[in-house]
Amino acid sequence: MVGTTLTAAEKKQLITRNLQETLGDDKLNKILQERDLKIYWGTATTGKPHVAYFVPMSKIADFLKAGCEVTILFADLHAYLDNMKAPWPLLELRTKYYEQVIKAMLRSIGVPLDKLKFVKGSDYQLSKEYTLDVYKLSSLVTIHDAKKAGAEVVKQVEFPLLSCLLYPGLQGLDEEYLKVDAQFGGVDQRKIFTFSEKYLPQLGYEKRIHFMNPMVPGLAGGKMSSSEEDSKIDLLDSPANVKKKLKKAFCEPGNIADNGLLSFVKHVLFSLFKEGEGFEINRAADNGGDITFYQYAELEQYYADNKLHPGDLKASVEKYINRLLDPIRKTFEEPELKKLTAAAYPPPAKVKANAAPAASAADEDAPHRLDIRVGKVIEVARHPDADTLYVLKIDLAEAQPRTIISGLVKFVTVEELDQRLVAVLCNLKPSKMRGILSEGMVLCTSNADHTVVEPIVLPAVAKPGSRLAFEGYSGTPDEQLNPKKKVWEKLSVDFKTNADGVAVWKDNFLLTTEGEQLTSKLANCSIK
Repeated sequence: MVGTTLTAAEKKQLITRNLQETLGDDKLNKILQERDLKIYWGTATTGKPHVAYFVPMSKIADFLKAGCEVTILFADLHAYLDNMKAPWPLLELRTKYYEQVIKAMLRSIGVPLDKLKFVKGSDYQLSKEYTLDVYKLSSLVTIHDAKKAGAEVVKQVEFPLLSCLLYPGLQGLDEEYLKVDAQFGGVDQRKIFTFSEKYLPQLGYEKRIHFMNPMVPGLAGGKMSSSEEDSKIDLLDSPANVKKKLKKAFCEPGNIADNGLLSFVKHVLFSLFKEGEGFEINRAADNGGDITFYQYAELEQYYADNKLHPGDLKASVEKYINRLLDPIRKTFEEPELKKLTAAAYPPPAKVKANAAPAASAADEDAPHRLDIRVGKVIEVARHPDADTLYVLKIDLAEAQPRTIISGLVKFVTVEELDQRLVAVLCNLKPSKMRGILSEGMVLCTSNADHTVVEPIVLPAVAKPGSRLAFEGYSGTPDEQLNPKKKVWEKLSVDFKTNADGVAVWKDNFLLTTEGEQLTSKLANCSIK
């Protein structure tokens, strides 16, 4: 059957099958009585697409069978706005990679590309009209609604960048600028979809229909993610790698609730099977022999009843995955595509055993590499072999208090230090100071001639163990700063108090998790 020979009810059945939720059912029925539906699916060009992308691809095949006009959006600007998951220099390359690999995926499941429209976000999102609508939207949307909308899609960090708050609004505007009736995505997009339904009419635009796929569990259980290597199978993985990853996949006997393999069979394979095709299990006669399932529900029940061994399920899924990946692998054997893959996703620099990973020049200058936490001094003692040093025991909400040596004897009394909240640099390499190992550094301000030194002042509500972060920087701290790279020495040059005595790095405030600033009575002084 093709879209033009189907009734409106048959088209709707194809469009909505296997979806978790549809918003706008009445509108869908009305449009299908009059004409074919216009739908778009967007993907931010960030991490490498993996086999879970076959879930939306197979749904796109359903849309086309139902006669829908389908647009695929390569959302390059979204990829950058989401905490710069795709660095600007790699953005164009990753967009090209996405286009090539998704077209290869669609060909591998028999979807004719001439029925699809492919659009790059930056081709229209930088226009005068679109930009003006972004400004208009920003005058309507509250920060609360913007954060809430992106909660399950945009990477969540303690101090989000403004770009992350713009992300949901742009996704809503895409519906208008792509001139579609509906947007399709995972159920994790639901808050963005309801955000669009609330705010687009306030700009004078129509409310759209929204289709949501369920989230497919990863191989390790939980969401399949590009950033978690063991949870996903890359589209260019070799058959050996597919076997290796499936061997480690979570597949508990009888468990059908959190089984990534069964979800893949349901949402991809069964939706792609032609009439008369089924899911084949090949196994030895003494294990039950070969069996074919023509309905997914029968397979699920069979597995739930412990009649199918996880090893046999894995072997069958492996066969079907390789069947899907073979044409994609063959396409990417072309020299130009190999070159594109390597450029879009350069391998991380190799490091020696036990060595810290090399940082880029930009990362070298970024203060997010510093692991600064709130600590509470619970014990103060004089160093037995050094008159100017204290031996502090500091609670950082770890299993044991840390021992930290501090040269504050001349400047701060025992009574002033005891039970005080302090800011501690926690990822310096531990070092011995006069025979006692120091596991961090208490951050202090000092005047130019070093006659006045005091620990940075923290708000009384700060909690021991909570991380302090610099406004505008949301990366992950180094596990340990490499002393040979002089990371702390370089960053500390710009770490100071400003004219108001507030701790800053290049004018970016150092903040608690509650967003409160750290202060000192010493203004325009270095922090070390």
